[in-house]
Amino acid sequence: MATIDEELGQLERDIRQLKIEYDQFFGGGRKRPPTEIEWRIDLLVKRYAERGGELKFAQRFRFNNLSQTYAKYKDIFRKKTAAKEEGKVQRHFGAAAKEIEAARRKNEEEEHAHEPKAFRMTCSEPERETEKVEQLYQAFLQAKQQAGEHTGKLSRSSFNEFVLKKTKELQKQKNCKDVEYVVETVEGQVKLKALVKS
Repeated sequence: MATIDEELGQLERDIRQLKIEYDQFFGGGRKRPPTEIEWRIDLLVKRYAERGGELKFAQRFRFNNLSQTYAKYKDIFRKKTAAKEEGKVQRHFGAAAKEIEAARRKNEEEEHAHEPKAFRMTCSEPERETEKVEQLYQAFLQAKQQAGEHTGKLSRSSFNEFVLKKTKELQKQKNCKDVEYVVETVEGQVKLKALVKS
């Protein structure tokens, strides 16, 4: 049977070897952590912790130093192992996030492909061209509904008022007769533009 000094010597070599193998594991040179050596060290440390009274002063001093070194290493290894595993998860998240992003982009592109073509209408006297203004209102309302926008606040009278006011404003500003109204959906948002016909 090995003497206490021989076992302590073995313990010291095992702790040194454990560090080497853990470094290889974290560096990617080993597939699995060195659990066998760790198990062997655990047994010895436990045994000598229980049999402390049998050790001479120098042996106890040596054992305490070794067990402290081992505890310190173990803590480092545990943190590094957790970080390594989290790294795997993060990489997975990264890949999953890319897939989600790609799918989202594809959906957006598809949505844009289905976006209604811009509706255009030209008017010079909205107060007389009620039919045209009505068509513009319906096109605007429909585009908003298709885009999933809230239309509860839309009212025909306020819309007519807006068109009338905007038309007169632009005719005065730009000294023109016709104003073109465009209803278009840009990136899922419905826009109503008033353009001057030169």
